[in-house]
Amino acid sequence: MKKTLFDKVWDAHVVDTIENGPQVLYIDKHLIHEVTSPQAFNELEDRGIPVFRPNQIVATADHNTPTQNQDQPIKDQLSRKQLEQLSKNCHKNNITLFELGHKYNGIVHVMAPELGITQPGMTMVCGDSHTSTHGAFGTIAFGIGTSQVAQVFASQCLLLTKPKSLRVSVNGKLKNGVLPKDVILYIISKLGTNSGTGYFCEYAGNVFEEMSMEGRMTVCNMSIEMGARGGMIAPDQTTFDYVEGREYAPKGEAFDKKVAHWKTLPTDEGATFDKEYSFDAEDIEPMITYGTNPGMGIKITENIPVEDNASFKKSLEYMNFEAGESLINKPINYVFIGSCTNSRIEDFRVAANFIKGKQKAENVTAWLVPGSKQVESQIIEEGLKDIFDEAGFELRQPGCSACLAMNDDKIPQGEYCVSTSNRNFEGRQGQGSRTILASPLVAAATAVEGKIIDITKQLN
Repeated sequence: MKKTLFDKVWDAHVVDTIENGPQVLYIDKHLIHEVTSPQAFNELEDRGIPVFRPNQIVATADHNTPTQNQDQPIKDQLSRKQLEQLSKNCHKNNITLFELGHKYNGIVHVMAPELGITQPGMTMVCGDSHTSTHGAFGTIAFGIGTSQVAQVFASQCLLLTKPKSLRVSVNGKLKNGVLPKDVILYIISKLGTNSGTGYFCEYAGNVFEEMSMEGRMTVCNMSIEMGARGGMIAPDQTTFDYVEGREYAPKGEAFDKKVAHWKTLPTDEGATFDKEYSFDAEDIEPMITYGTNPGMGIKITENIPVEDNASFKKSLEYMNFEAGESLINKPINYVFIGSCTNSRIEDFRVAANFIKGKQKAENVTAWLVPGSKQVESQIIEEGLKDIFDEAGFELRQPGCSACLAMNDDKIPQGEYCVSTSNRNFEGRQGQGSRTILASPLVAAATAVEGKIIDITKQLN
């Protein structure tokens, strides 16, 4: 029987099947952070259940962490308490923790891949919706709720109904200046935010095959924004080269054995999916969002559409935009390059390449927040920090930062922020803030110009 990549990985992890019901799925790696784990640890403690396999859990501090003065005691009481609790829980249960200041600390979905913790053919979970990022490696990775976090702590398994399969293919040649972020924003704008509900999505076609691992992670990261349980890209030579030699990756003969297995994972020729979509790469251009969900996206050169429904009108009212309006020349005072979507070294290289020799507009506050300590080091070593400093950008320390405003990095009420993060919900970046999602290139250009510009004119 012909199998999809998803089928192969899922079926290899089924421990048991309940008659006419859900399946028990084994979980290879459980990632945790300070926000969704305390309640799960408490539940285990209350019930006298030990953590079953602590060496398959990796913890990091990321959501609530300050992005300045990380060597100082944390001022915010809630943040400090959460980080202290994470340290206590990990220490007590012999769980590997990369706490604030550790050389491997960073956003959970940035540090795990760069350390080689994420590997093809695995099942991975985390109490965080953007766990789908790891699917870039041909991994079944998805976010779970707090009660499920406790379930994995106790059994290293989850009780789940197998999702249906979906394939999105993009073939052809991308235009100059079109980045992976534009590809996924385009897909979501065409399919909608609930098109993937009940499905696990595989991305196929030469466009994804030609992407770097960083680009693939950006795409898979936002699978959740079209309602999918997760997204996957088949592992190939690009994947193997990325994983090889990393801190937690298998070494030598063990690595070769793994690669031999990983090569069997891609979808079989002729395997069927429950749903399929395909797009032409030539139709994609640099994208921006205009509304309050990631599906409300347009090409930067397009006007906001005209729709006659209450939620559309409410969304435009919140954003203070009008149907039919162009966003070109819209003044912007805040720019954020960071988050688990776009805070890898490649993203900062793209930004630095555009910014070099230019100056940030006077009206703009521009925050650059690396996804990990390792990315921060690379930015400095490659001389990108000098470029950012000279242009007036502010390079901060690693963390989730202004993506979800859980720390001091908040966008003021009523202000627009062109952001490389993944969600533009009402108040996501701070109460009353207005988020416009974009690629690192569009964000960098906005910071330099002080307004949204047609980036395509500068590239061709």
